[in-house]
Amino acid sequence: MAVTVLIPTALRQFTQNFSEVEIEASSVEEALKKLKEIYPDLEKHIFADNNTLRSFVNVYVNEDDIRQKDGIKTAVKSGDTIMLIPSIAGGTDLKDEPLSKEETTRYSRHLILPEVGIEGQKRLKEAKVLLIGSGGLGAPIALYLAAAGIGTIGIVDFDEVDVSNLQRQIIHTTKDIGRPKIASAADKIKAINPHVKILSYNTKLSSGNALDIIKNFDAVADCTDNFPTRYLVNDACVILNKPSFYGSIYRFDGQASVFYAKEGPCYRCLYPSPPPAGFAPSCAEGGVLGVLPGIVGCIQANEIIKFLLGAKDLLIGRLLTFDAWKIKFRELKIQKDENCPICGKHPVINSLIDYEDFCGLKGKNEQKVEEISAVELKNRLEKKEAINIIDIREPHEYAIAKLPDSRIIPLGQVVRRMREIDPKNDTVFVCKVGTRSIYAIKALQEAGFEGRLLNLKNGVLAWAQSVDKEMAVY
Repeated sequence: MAVTVLIPTALRQFTQNFSEVEIEASSVEEALKKLKEIYPDLEKHIFADNNTLRSFVNVYVNEDDIRQKDGIKTAVKSGDTIMLIPSIAGGTDLKDEPLSKEETTRYSRHLILPEVGIEGQKRLKEAKVLLIGSGGLGAPIALYLAAAGIGTIGIVDFDEVDVSNLQRQIIHTTKDIGRPKIASAADKIKAINPHVKILSYNTKLSSGNALDIIKNFDAVADCTDNFPTRYLVNDACVILNKPSFYGSIYRFDGQASVFYAKEGPCYRCLYPSPPPAGFAPSCAEGGVLGVLPGIVGCIQANEIIKFLLGAKDLLIGRLLTFDAWKIKFRELKIQKDENCPICGKHPVINSLIDYEDFCGLKGKNEQKVEEISAVELKNRLEKKEAINIIDIREPHEYAIAKLPDSRIIPLGQVVRRMREIDPKNDTVFVCKVGTRSIYAIKALQEAGFEGRLLNLKNGVLAWAQSVDKEMAVY
């Protein structure tokens, strides 16, 4: 019986960019076994060494999580869809302040909605919402919450506006380049609605400050772009009994949900542990369609407003996925995990932890990767030394900017094609910022490659900054 396996964007580099694969199978296990036979490079991204599913990859049959059925043994029938989902990082007491004449006119399209009305608009006016980040997701959320009349908007962000942000972070403009994002965002919020109070936190959210910041807000918008902060936000919200309005984006794929341990699952129930460093590239490396964060961010803003108005039909226990290329929404069920370490029946996490360590970013016991700087590589090339320069980016990235004498072997093909690399010469691996190339080196080391492997520190960006200032930067 034929079933369709849907491949998320993050894994398509290992399936020759196919988004759907039709397979004859009677169970999830049989389908995944055949899938990895067709695409062997995909295996280690789905299965651990003991041949079990990795904890950061969830599998759904139609709309049901296989963990709530028969696990990998779950039966499938003809026409079923198997979807791989990898992890990609209340109201308030009213003061009964009346709305002014200007506010009544400003929010008139809300006031005539029976679900909002005068009392609902007052609730929005009294509400306090915290945005963790004012980038791709935070930008549309901030703009729409301000327009909707949220009384207090807090923003946590320590970054500055860069020209590459402007493709999607619509709260910032060209004249804001180089400014702190929180300052730029505050200007636009005030321009839309001078009634909004803005609380700015020009700092990095950490285990040391998260509880003190989040405790003063009614709702938290998770607009993060990395796993340590995402797990930090989740855990802080669980500890403080606050709802977290989740969104994530990558290339053309978006996800949204509401994690509220008081009423349903938390983020750890969906993804108990993060992927290893290098498994899930950031948008800076993988790219993102500019309008996608606008769509996902608007969904987050919608759920925040509904929550503040007391609506019951929230995305709690539901994961909404969106494919911007095919314009397809899917809704998947998320079950609360009774064994969840922070929101389960017997929690073992009662305080915030070291999230960099939890996500494996400190590398205490990891094998070190030897690096070479752009200037050092340039000097060796000028001396005519025999060096293999392997660029592990995708062809469309390679076409934007490339090093001289380099050749391309995409990351998903490196191990399979390692015989094409001469082990007698030093081999330098190249990517955009020098992170994906580290993963390529480690994969080759695990596969037994015997030659010397070097990582170009900070990737082609370093080459553009230190060697070839005419090279395009993306």
